[in-house]
Amino acid sequence: MIRRPSRPVRVLSSALAVGALLTTAACSDDGGDVSQAGAVARQTPSASPTTTLTEAGAVAALITAADIEDDWTQVKDSDVADWHDSLRIGDVDVDDFISGKTDSADCQRLLDGLYTDQLLGKPSGASALRGFQQGESRLLYQVAAYERTDPQEALEWLKTLPQECDQFTVTGNGGGDRTAQVIETSLPKEGDDRVGLRITMTGTSNGQSATLTEDVAAVRVGTDAITVTAGGLDGGQPDSVEQAVELGTQRLKDVLAGKTPAPTPSEFD
Repeated sequence: MIRRPSRPVRVLSSALAVGALLTTAACSDDGGDVSQAGAVARQTPSASPTTTLTEAGAVAALITAADIEDDWTQVKDSDVADWHDSLRIGDVDVDDFISGKTDSADCQRLLDGLYTDQLLGKPSGASALRGFQQGESRLLYQVAAYERTDPQEALEWLKTLPQECDQFTVTGNGGGDRTAQVIETSLPKEGDDRVGLRITMTGTSNGQSATLTEDVAAVRVGTDAITVTAGGLDGGQPDSVEQAVELGTQRLKDVLAGKTPAPTPSEFD
């Protein structure tokens, strides 16, 4: 039976998402203090936030189309329920995992996190999403609070995936197999810690081979974090992800410091 994770209820920005890409087949800073047993050690952020992230603050911290290059267009909130790829749905083939590789559960967790927009786990506080589209590519940006969980633990887990889930097979609807690959990517030195990944899923659509490529970024700012997922059938979107990380991290820092994020100037100003 194919696992089909349910999507969470959350606060949305003024725009989100579009339908599935495929309808058939579908870096870090050093640590310091440990706050509790079993937690991942990390340094106290040098610029500690002064404000708890609220729902309104999470929305204010979201990027706009002006913050990312090219011709991204913000999409409607009402489309969010349709913005997930059948290519991500499936069961990881445990036969791909032999001595020296992690249990297939880590790779399954990756797929489920991408599908449910909970790559760092379920937010324990405020959260907001915004989606953008450009041709066959889409970009999803999320700001969320994790004060009762540990976003650093999730980031440390993500850092292991290029090795533990470097290549694996996913069996989807109708028994069709897809090949997934995970590699590490570089990100701007923003926030207290960060992880960049590129994930490709190759399967078939209408009898034709198709590859979904997504660039993924997660950046921690204190106990809050931003996540970015961008790409599509035309390939990844590393430049847009880097811009989202640079400008989005500053927007979140401004909100946490009690400031109103400055609007991004238009390229035509």
